[in-house]
Amino acid sequence: MPPPADIVKVAIEWPGAFPKLMEIDQKKPLSAIIKEVCEGWSLGSHETYALQIADATNFYITEKNRNDIKNGSILRLTTSPYQTALQLHERIQSSSMDAKLESLKDLANASRDITFAQEFINLDGISLLTQMVESGTDFGDLLSFTLTAFVELMDHGIVSWDTFSVAFIKKIASFVNKTAMDTAVLQRSLAILESMVLNSQDLYHKVAQEITIGQLIPHLQGTDQDIQTYTIAVINALFLKAPEEKRQEMAHILAQKQLRSIILTNVIRSPTPINDEMAHQLYVLQVLNFNLLEDRMMTKMDPQDQAQRDIIFELRRIAFDVESEPNNGGSIEKRKSMYTRDYKKLGFINHVNPAVDFTQIPPGMLALDNMLYFAKHHQDAYIRIVLENSSREDKHECPFGRSSIELTKMLCEILKVGELPSENCHDFHPMFFTHDRSFEEFFCICIQLLNKTWKEMRATSEDFNKVGRVAPLVFQACVSC
Repeated sequence: MPPPADIVKVAIEWPGAFPKLMEIDQKKPLSAIIKEVCEGWSLGSHETYALQIADATNFYITEKNRNDIKNGSILRLTTSPYQTALQLHERIQSSSMDAKLESLKDLANASRDITFAQEFINLDGISLLTQMVESGTDFGDLLSFTLTAFVELMDHGIVSWDTFSVAFIKKIASFVNKTAMDTAVLQRSLAILESMVLNSQDLYHKVAQEITIGQLIPHLQGTDQDIQTYTIAVINALFLKAPEEKRQEMAHILAQKQLRSIILTNVIRSPTPINDEMAHQLYVLQVLNFNLLEDRMMTKMDPQDQAQRDIIFELRRIAFDVESEPNNGGSIEKRKSMYTRDYKKLGFINHVNPAVDFTQIPPGMLALDNMLYFAKHHQDAYIRIVLENSSREDKHECPFGRSSIELTKMLCEILKVGELPSENCHDFHPMFFTHDRSFEEFFCICIQLLNKTWKEMRATSEDFNKVGRVAPLVFQACVSC
């Protein structure tokens, strides 16, 4: 007959003794089970003991997680979380550097367990660690394990990040700003700054006063991918929490060729394969930059705005320069007829007033921005596409205007413009780091490939939606270029 469901058979270890095989009744209070185990080894003061999972985690068994114990589990009898916290709280203040170091190692390991963490925090342990950091008397491994323990304790979300002093922030920032710093200390310091920025708007402002992107760049030029990953994570955090005007400023810095080249050379094209966390941070950086396009994507064109209408005139001028006439040439009706003809050749839906085409959001004015960029920076290709399609039979033309609007909308969807970064996505595009206007360059390559696909499919205006379904494949071809 199988044992009752509430009974689990386990082995319990105690240093210097043979493991004890016993059955645990899960309906029985945990304190009573610990008392029974202690009495089996003639140990008094059973309230000072606890049970742990005997594996690399060393997590304490509590009333909340005891149902995770399975038949055949190996447990360990050990001092209670409170007693362990009390001992480590005292030992990390030892005057012996060796004893202090061993205690900090034990603290960093024990702090991964939330039960222990709560007890250590209750002893004002976080304040003790921050005071040790602020004092500046510990270096190397002592400082590294102090910061590791701090990070592990804070990861449980028990203590608010808003409680930390400016002195502590400055100290952590100083570790990042130093040209030569212990790798482990640097890594933990970057992790702390990222968490500060993400978890407190007030701390964002304080950290932003201490750290600039320029000071972070040297950490991207090394070969340690973990340091590079944490560095980009800090940049992303500062970017995400920055007010709008500051975000535009940061985007300008990130768009500069120097920083993009450093990331491209030292990270993306590094001999070290990119791990998932680095890929995620590169993806986040990409999304945050593309999100700056949201305002243009959601801005309708005002048909009465002369400056906006001038952009359409410029598209016409570049495409049909030899056919253009001065505004004072010919009658008004003749000029209107000429404009209507040219706007039809440009592939706008509304030939009379193409401004109406850009009142659809998304993609709004972003589509017009893309078209103008293509016309100015890839002028030969732009003119060729417009003239090729305007000289075909109507049913076989690939309307440049309509295609551009739909393609821009599709790119916004694929590149998640206006969406917060996904926590589990690693889909970054190396091309993002090769151009300062990467979104526009994506568009330029895609519109040419789309036009090529249209010709190869011998598509007609009735096939527009069908070709549109091929667009995502066109995009994949684009990003692999």
